[in-house]
Amino acid sequence: MSIFGSMKTAISGMNAQANRLSTVADNIANVNTVGYKSASVSFSSLVMPGSSGNYNSGGVESTTRYSISEEGNYVSTTSGSDLSIKGDGFFIVQAADGTTVLTRAGDFLPDGTGNLKNSAGFTLMGYPYTSGAPSVVVNGFDGLVPINVKDLGGLVAIPTTYGTFQGNLDSNAEVAPAGSDTLPSENDPSSTTSDTKKMSVVGYDKLGNTVMYDVYFTKTAEGDPTAAPPVDSSWEVAMYRHADAAAGNSPFPYSTDPVAVETLTFDSKGVQTSAGALIIDDPTTGNTIGMDFSKMTQVASDFSGDGKLNGQAPSAVTDIKIDKDGTVYATYKSGNAKPIYRIPLATVASPDMLTPLNGNAYSANGNSGVTVTGFPQTNGLGVINSGSLESSNVDLADQLTTMVEAQRSYTANSKVFQTGSDILDVLVNLKR
Repeated sequence: MSIFGSMKTAISGMNAQANRLSTVADNIANVNTVGYKSASVSFSSLVMPGSSGNYNSGGVESTTRYSISEEGNYVSTTSGSDLSIKGDGFFIVQAADGTTVLTRAGDFLPDGTGNLKNSAGFTLMGYPYTSGAPSVVVNGFDGLVPINVKDLGGLVAIPTTYGTFQGNLDSNAEVAPAGSDTLPSENDPSSTTSDTKKMSVVGYDKLGNTVMYDVYFTKTAEGDPTAAPPVDSSWEVAMYRHADAAAGNSPFPYSTDPVAVETLTFDSKGVQTSAGALIIDDPTTGNTIGMDFSKMTQVASDFSGDGKLNGQAPSAVTDIKIDKDGTVYATYKSGNAKPIYRIPLATVASPDMLTPLNGNAYSANGNSGVTVTGFPQTNGLGVINSGSLESSNVDLADQLTTMVEAQRSYTANSKVFQTGSDILDVLVNLKR
């Protein structure tokens, strides 16, 4: 048995407990740090080979571990740019040097340039809606840009690009006589029957000017379910620019041709059998508007209809809202919302093996696995909650208990060292 060996073993034990106490100090210091993940120390024995009747003391090795996958408590805040992730995943952020890393610290605020940054100075990254709804790059960070909420306060006009129309066409309506100018699409002063129905919908041009369209429904054929094959009922849908209507009691003739004409067909049960798609080509505004009439029915009930078109008149941005799926919306004074960014999340196969960095950030390595990117609520990723922050996952009571344990163990190891030193003194004094 080596006296020096026992003293070195005691030193390894003291060093291991010192490492343990260091993690406790870090954890307690960051007990109120947003998104902080607690550290701990695990121990493994170090065995030294010995011979029969002679034991060589080994030592202990300490390994630091991080509970990155363990969620902390969630705290509500009054800031809509404060974000937390309920479930798996990390925010993708960019450091000042351009390095892309991961974090759960979502205390984001706009800086002087409008970029959303957290308290550690990391910039939140997302996909822009500049070319329509973005798609995610699952195996990299290509296409990500800093989420910027500056310069969204000016007046913004959104042209109409899409509309819907739903309601009912009376199955008992008269069919327009064949061979006469009774269809609205013919743009004749007499181009209506007593059962032609008219409604108007409002859209917006590229400058935000209001554009009203008159919609005419006229029955053109009666269905015959007994025919072979059965014949569907049909209705003509014709749309005109309201501004081009004639003055007087009748809007016909309009000064321009109809901007859209389509036929809707219905079976004997009143269910629409046509696609119900209609395209408005407005030569005056240059707008191309896709209209969806697929929810129209034809049953024995009064005519009814409700049309809606997207777009808005010039309106200022009043707020920024972030949805659970990561979509960042600019909310206008008019009440409309426009998507401007979408925030992705990233994950790895083993989050607890990520490399910790300053500012509660992490980087992937060979042990953690490669980074996989996706949108919230897809492929097992969590939900983004706005106005919420994830607190530190440190259990203060547990840390205080661990601190006492580390202190006791350190003291015991020091006693072993002290005893070895006393024995060594006895050996030295034998010569005297």
